[in-house]
Amino acid sequence: MVLVLLFIAGYEFYWRSRGFKISYNDDESLWSSKRKEIYKSPKEATVFIGSSRIKYDLDIPTWESITGEKAIQLSMVGTSPRPFLDDLANDKNFKGKLIIDVTEGLFFGRNTKRTEKSAIDGIEFYKKWTPAQKFSSVINYALESNFVFLEKNKFSLNALLDDLPVLKRKGLNSRPAFPRGFNMNAINRQSYMNDNFLNDTSQQHAQQNNWKMGGSLDKAPGIGGDSLIAIFKKVKLATDRIKARGGVVFFVRTPSSGEYLKAEKMNYPRQKYWDSLLLYTNCPGIYFEDYPAIAHFVCPEWSHLNPKDAIVFTKNFIDILKENGWKFLNKQSI
Repeated sequence: MVLVLLFIAGYEFYWRSRGFKISYNDDESLWSSKRKEIYKSPKEATVFIGSSRIKYDLDIPTWESITGEKAIQLSMVGTSPRPFLDDLANDKNFKGKLIIDVTEGLFFGRNTKRTEKSAIDGIEFYKKWTPAQKFSSVINYALESNFVFLEKNKFSLNALLDDLPVLKRKGLNSRPAFPRGFNMNAINRQSYMNDNFLNDTSQQHAQQNNWKMGGSLDKAPGIGGDSLIAIFKKVKLATDRIKARGGVVFFVRTPSSGEYLKAEKMNYPRQKYWDSLLLYTNCPGIYFEDYPAIAHFVCPEWSHLNPKDAIVFTKNFIDILKENGWKFLNKQSI
């Protein structure tokens, strides 16, 4: 027992000494704990679905302090929000406010088996979420709020093994290892980069290379023709259902920069994808480049805002939403 306690204490001290702070496992249980909150009154909350950008770019404490309402973060990293949209549209009890973040490569992705898997798994987990799992998650949150090393995607044995260099060879497809400080997670499911990552340009360059290795910057035109129209029709059907129940739907295209933005503009021309999406669904939306207050950001690894810029973005995002007719019904936001 003494040896075990000494090992745990030493392991915890090691990671804290390297600048890591508490980060929660952003798993199906944490997602489900937020999914159950969507039935709050529109006066109390706004639901966000999307991919990783809105998880980084929306600073939840800033949103809640200014608007006086809760931000329910249901977005998932590396995932298309379309399964989430269908889930909410099919839930007759959801009549609230919904903001949908659009990252074109995921929202209009060809490989839906990859881009939608995590979303589908999360939804299915929520539907079958047992009392025992709920109780376990409460215990896990209590432990994770005190111990850094319990973040399994960073400090477990499997995560450590992923850091080992593997030479490229025929028949082997190894996934790139993301810098540990790139994806930290708060209990409210907000993602952020830690100081180690922000102060180390080599880590930022490593993540930029990860986007290249993963194909995010490839010259690969997005889907078109009947496949694209089919997506528009399905999204319109879902948004119409939510609006018919009294809900409100709004789209946002959050910032990217550098090589990532260049590739997105090449592969997903705005007029063909973003503009057509809003026109087809008859929903309002905010494209970041249209507003000087949020058009100037430089993302450390080309795709997500740093924590300080997320605060600035959120403040201006709220103002822009108001300019576009968004209603914050809570009196504290008036």
